[in-house]
Amino acid sequence: MSGFEHSSAEREARSATPGRHWTPREEPRQEALGRYLTAVSAAASARGTEEPAPTTAESGPPSARPSGEEQTILRVRDVMRVPAVSVPGDMPFVEVARTLAREQLSAVPVVDAGDHVIGVVSESDLLAKAAVMTEPHRHGPVGRLWQHRLYDKSHGDTAATLMTFPPVTVHPAERVSDAAWAAAHARLRRLPVTDHRGRLVGVVSRRDLLRALIRDDAEIRAEVDSLIGRHLADPRALRITVANGVVTVTGTLDKAVAPQLLAAVRDIHDVIQVQDDTVED
Repeated sequence: MSGFEHSSAEREARSATPGRHWTPREEPRQEALGRYLTAVSAAASARGTEEPAPTTAESGPPSARPSGEEQTILRVRDVMRVPAVSVPGDMPFVEVARTLAREQLSAVPVVDAGDHVIGVVSESDLLAKAAVMTEPHRHGPVGRLWQHRLYDKSHGDTAATLMTFPPVTVHPAERVSDAAWAAAHARLRRLPVTDHRGRLVGVVSRRDLLRALIRDDAEIRAEVDSLIGRHLADPRALRITVANGVVTVTGTLDKAVAPQLLAAVRDIHDVIQVQDDTVED
């Protein structure tokens, strides 16, 4: 990612934060948001330069195991949840509401008899129905406009007549970064995962995507330790700490290998910054 794209992502993260000062507990969340936006920006910039995974109806999803760098690219199938909760199109409004409450979900895919995803019904769709049922008549131009926009949904009594369509779905072979971009662009909390025939095979949430895109500090620390172990005869000469993606290196280090080693640490995925507190050996 270019410096311009990185700074743009940081500005977007800052603009989304409140004006008050962040508490110590909230600061890691702010940092995670910035890293998430950076990852999504990187995915957006790469969409026009990288070839998508083949998912034609004839060939289906790719089955050959990738080699080299392709193995490190996370796919939706690596993070999706199965089985996915769904409702049939003819399920009554009240039963849809009970399903969302029982499963503690904000939205659920609507499927036909062949398990093809035909839409998504959400709490917002159900609220529109409930609001008009409670107060069917509103007066004045604003009220009439409000009614006009909601009536198409509020008059429905089943999942199929209340749902939002066409649904935004992702394929199991898609990159996690592309799915994150789709979720962010559509402002959706959950995405149905469908096969090459449009049949429901799983679901992926924003939280699943965030965890996949942003490794935690323990995973970063393990990779830094492994890197140092390959470059130094005595890795115990250095002490590594990682906090919110910032790697701090302390201890004694040969000045002849320090620049190359620290540069390699900076290149590790999800390392935000490297703090060099070493002294010359």
